[in-house]
Amino acid sequence: MTESPPPHLQMLLDGTDWASLATPCGTGESLPAALTRLLDPDPAVRAAAAKDALGQVTHQNSIYEATVPVARYVAAVLGHPAITVGDFGLATDEPPHSPTLVKLLAWLGDTAYDADDEVVAIGERHDEDFLDEYREMREFRDQRPMFFSAVGPLLDHDNTEVRDTALVAAIPLSEHPALTVHRTELVRHARRLLATSTDRRHRDRALDAMRAWGHDTSGLENSPDIEARERYARLRAARASWTSGYSEEPPF
Repeated sequence: MTESPPPHLQMLLDGTDWASLATPCGTGESLPAALTRLLDPDPAVRAAAAKDALGQVTHQNSIYEATVPVARYVAAVLGHPAITVGDFGLATDEPPHSPTLVKLLAWLGDTAYDADDEVVAIGERHDEDFLDEYREMREFRDQRPMFFSAVGPLLDHDNTEVRDTALVAAIPLSEHPALTVHRTELVRHARRLLATSTDRRHRDRALDAMRAWGHDTSGLENSPDIEARERYARLRAARASWTSGYSEEPPF
């Protein structure tokens, strides 16, 4: 049976009018129950709760009214002991899975990329008032220091999957002007990831960030990295040729 969340988490749940907040398919009325189950002692219940809660605010790389309250709650539970009970040290014959903590970090990072500076720049090319009109995205971006403060302690987590996913989440969050001072630390973690990880997406994120921050990555790339970089360059060139002659990019 799911226990009640600690008082500060309960305040987040009780202090939000979930039924009034838009989601891709309705309102967030059912979100408090799903978010509460993230602290269930049963890892299977937590995994199902994460799928339920995050799925309700994830659609087409968009930020919805309910996204920021969910993100606040997710950030608040990242350091809670109950979030990882039974998730690590599982028997080797059990099927591979990502702990709920990793899923929450990955979602927070994906959402941060959906609201990063590049997305804003693209939006402002079409509408100079993009952020003023996209209140939900602006609110998420304003909250990045709070999200980073929750993700930061996990950069040195004992579990490799957790700390690598934490790094990938921290990278877009660090675009906030108050957080750029942390980039030296993030580069150290990126170097560690690149020395150990074979995860294509994680390596791409780490390498892209280091290049954007002015670091030479030539000595950190392996053969698959180079192949991926060249493939992405070909895709970008092909896309540029498709859009030539259009005043705006076609909808594909």
